[in-house]
Amino acid sequence: MDGRMSFSTDIKVRGGDTEKMTINLGVVDLGQIDLLVQEGFYSNRTDLIRTAIRNQLTVHAEAVKVSVARRTLTVGMQHYGRSDLERVRAAGQTLRIQALGLIKIADEVTPELALATIESIQILGAFQASAAVRSALAARIS
Repeated sequence: MDGRMSFSTDIKVRGGDTEKMTINLGVVDLGQIDLLVQEGFYSNRTDLIRTAIRNQLTVHAEAVKVSVARRTLTVGMQHYGRSDLERVRAAGQTLRIQALGLIKIADEVTPELALATIESIQILGAFQASAAVRSALAARIS
């Protein structure tokens, strides 16, 4: 493919959690993919693209491991509910959330509670929260 194309919480890793990506490919690359699919090497375009991505992640696995350790990132899914953040507030603390994967803030969390308890969010992956919480935390997300 070419270039055109802190505080302990409940952490879960689920293989079924996916995010949709859109890529742009040149017509020749796309034709080659379709040919490989027709020849039975892959079941469909998505299968080839996922396989290519996994292969590249395998090639760079050690670099990812070193970077995750250096940056002290949590890998997987982190879910923050209202009770989690209320415990943080009661302890007089704030969170600096750093993750590779998914950070999910429950819909029950108010923007005010999020602002009072979340100092910063660094996410490599996906961030899910209500529109109001996303808006309130916008300046704290990188």
